[in-house]
Amino acid sequence: MAGPALGPMHRVILHLDMDAFYASVEQRDRPELKGRPVIVGAAGDQRGVVCAASYEARKFGVRSAMPSRTAARLCPSGVFLRPRMDRYRDESKAIMALVAETGAAIQQVSVDEAYLDFSLVCGEGAGDGDAALERAVPMARALQERIVRERQLTSSIGVASNKLLAKLGSDFRKPAGLTLIRDGERVAFLRPLPVRALHGVGTVTEKVLVDAGLKTVGDLQDHPGDLRALVGSWGPTLKAFSMGEDDRPLELGDEIKSVSAENTFSVDTDDRPVLRQCLREQADDIAGRLERRRLAALTVQVKVRYTDFTTLTRQISVEEPIGQARDIYRLGCWLLAQHRLVHRPLRLLGLGVSGLQECRVQQLVFRW
Repeated sequence: MAGPALGPMHRVILHLDMDAFYASVEQRDRPELKGRPVIVGAAGDQRGVVCAASYEARKFGVRSAMPSRTAARLCPSGVFLRPRMDRYRDESKAIMALVAETGAAIQQVSVDEAYLDFSLVCGEGAGDGDAALERAVPMARALQERIVRERQLTSSIGVASNKLLAKLGSDFRKPAGLTLIRDGERVAFLRPLPVRALHGVGTVTEKVLVDAGLKTVGDLQDHPGDLRALVGSWGPTLKAFSMGEDDRPLELGDEIKSVSAENTFSVDTDDRPVLRQCLREQADDIAGRLERRRLAALTVQVKVRYTDFTTLTRQISVEEPIGQARDIYRLGCWLLAQHRLVHRPLRLLGLGVSGLQECRVQQLVFRW
């Protein structure tokens, strides 16, 4: 006799995002900094950049890749700390070890965030897809509580049936938020969001859509025309995203991805205007390629080669992913100056980004 028929497997995806990770690690390790605006990066009176900012500092408008002097002007009471990347990486490993014990399939996308596929854990059983999602909520809450208990850090989690919605959910009630987006609610949830909230809508695409009168996701949902007229072949995917539909699987490999550009000069040069113009053009090129791939980067690297073919590379990582040319250019200039790489003529100058991930949604400021 045949056994009972198995029901359908429902997708259950969680997105875990640590809250203001770099700054929170610093506040945990130095309790006297609790509640104070912590800015991780170069000192406020120096030429440098911000790598990360606590929520207290973000209230003043401080953000990643901002010049440190600008951050100091916006937030005079800010506590500036040098980044401790080894410390953050070690902490990330400890947190991801806890995540691995949940039994989920994991796609780690940066030191402080990961997708978890709970479909095999919660996707079978009685009820529809929303019932499967609801079964994941206690597990998500238990994971948050364990991270607080064992690592003294808070996280935010989104629970949904796909990556698009799970990521939106984790950004919805930061810090320490837990947001469930049921399939039956996803269209209504998305309607008030700005178009920029959707995965893959960067600065250029946003301008095209807004210029066409499509400012919110609801505008995309209601748009009767073919979006390919505005965004080319990506139009059908954008329409599906606006309805909360996303079939992208988790990427479980650990392939290192990067985008870079290099220029070899016909005559070796240390002329600052020439080098700055070169960096600007490279940053524009890289930003355009990131935009087309719907990606942002956590690390910027410069490469120089001298007349004798000696080659050096230097890099810097920020907590919030960047994709705009001005931020990539600014970090590239800072690396050249910070490490005094232009002390003699250059034969080659290169700029690159790595730590690539999907464009991070700006934190949502409304409540569902």
